[in-house]
Amino acid sequence: MESKRQQKFAGVIQKDLAEIFQREGMSFLPNTLVTITRVRVTPDLAIARVFLSFFNNQNSSLALNTIKAHSSEIRYKLGSRIKNQVRIIPHLEFFVDDTNEYVERMDKIFDKISKEPRQPDTEE
Repeated sequence: MESKRQQKFAGVIQKDLAEIFQREGMSFLPNTLVTITRVRVTPDLAIARVFLSFFNNQNSSLALNTIKAHSSEIRYKLGSRIKNQVRIIPHLEFFVDDTNEYVERMDKIFDKISKEPRQPDTEE
């Protein structure tokens, strides 16, 4: 369970990272829309786990590796935005948020189940 402080700090990081990716994300990943779906912060606020979703991109693992390669630059830009609000700039860890893929897979399974003929209920 995250504290209110962690949630507030995560919200600040998510908002500022979203602006960074919106303005300067094209230099990292051209023709790809990067969405920050969730940010989780450790209790000491030293590590921020950032979950990303990529649109208009076929290979999300390659896109994630590209983001990880630029993580120090992204952290620097984040630091210049939030330096007056925090004592330390958190270390950023990036992950792919595969929630949409999971939901699509589950929808296909449910559609398949609903199309199968139902077995009549037999009572003895």
